[in-house]
Amino acid sequence: MGIGSNPNLSRQSRRLYIGSITPEVTEQNLADFFNSKMIEMDIGTGGPGNPVLAVQCNYEKNYAFVEFRSAEDATAAMAFDGIIFINGPLKIRRPKDYGGIEITAPSVHVPGVVSTNVPDSINKVFVGGLPTYLNEEQVQELLKSFGELKAFNLVRENGNGPSKGFAFFEYVDASVTDVAIQSLNGMELGDRYLVVQRASVGAKPGTPGMIPNLPYDQFPEIPRPIMPAGENNSADARILLMLNMVTPDDLTNDDEYGDLYEDVKEECSKYGAVEDLRIPRPVKKDKSKWAPGEPGHQTAIEAQRADEAAGVGRVYVKYVDAEGAQTGLKALAGRSFAGRSIIATVLNEDSQTTPPLNLIFAPQPDAPPPLPSSD
Repeated sequence: MGIGSNPNLSRQSRRLYIGSITPEVTEQNLADFFNSKMIEMDIGTGGPGNPVLAVQCNYEKNYAFVEFRSAEDATAAMAFDGIIFINGPLKIRRPKDYGGIEITAPSVHVPGVVSTNVPDSINKVFVGGLPTYLNEEQVQELLKSFGELKAFNLVRENGNGPSKGFAFFEYVDASVTDVAIQSLNGMELGDRYLVVQRASVGAKPGTPGMIPNLPYDQFPEIPRPIMPAGENNSADARILLMLNMVTPDDLTNDDEYGDLYEDVKEECSKYGAVEDLRIPRPVKKDKSKWAPGEPGHQTAIEAQRADEAAGVGRVYVKYVDAEGAQTGLKALAGRSFAGRSIIATVLNEDSQTTPPLNLIFAPQPDAPPPLPSSD
């Protein structure tokens, strides 16, 4: 029986389930968000009027249903799974009683959106040992050091409670997976050590490093590595990398950048002699070119990706010796800076990161670098 002959199934094909909503999400702002984003990105049927007909929120169970004007619009909106709205990513799924044709992956990729659904495949990766105070964006910032994320899910108690300290993810470019696993596994993060390995049943049986693909609530306790992270190369790990410490907006004004640069250098010098400090700056942007729906709108997305590739948002401190970097790590990891919890780790000069460390520490004038131009 086709869905057209059953009104209930027809309606379900036009509805989407939105999980883990917060009290700040309302029926009105959620409808406005979907309407504006679908029109802006030119996603859906493109008919007259708004794509969203109605929204129902259940705050007791922290979910919402969004009803669209057509099944095609609902399917198109699946591409927004993982998009950031207010305080976190939206988890978008089909209703449990959806009776239409299941589409496993959205036909449209929204630039910059990381899906919350990580499908089973050989490229699905598990990361455990995460400090529970880190939220989705902070963990993603660490993982993006190795490449653009295709999908990511931080596992929480009851879906939207405290973090359980582990997550699953997949990169857009599968070729960076092994480098990321090798670099992240055993990394010291705050007072914990990461365990990173392939997680999926899609891998060949008996593959070394595989872990069972159990339901999240049955996931076994991940053992902490016996040796401290970086034990074998800590002698030359003298670069302290800090994430979630600065935002691109902090770095655009020359005077503010200069003050921030000196503040960071003064603070980091308390823990050892600093040989070099780099805080990459964003490219200048002409916001007049960013009108939605016009070709210039892509400039904003391209500039954001260029900034990420250049290490914007990260702070790199090269100490004279590894002891200074270790002391700085212990003092600064998890500490609050401008209301954000600092994520910190130590690297040696051979560590593989994006961008490469030799580019970050390329020779430059003594003065703080001027803001680069996009021209």
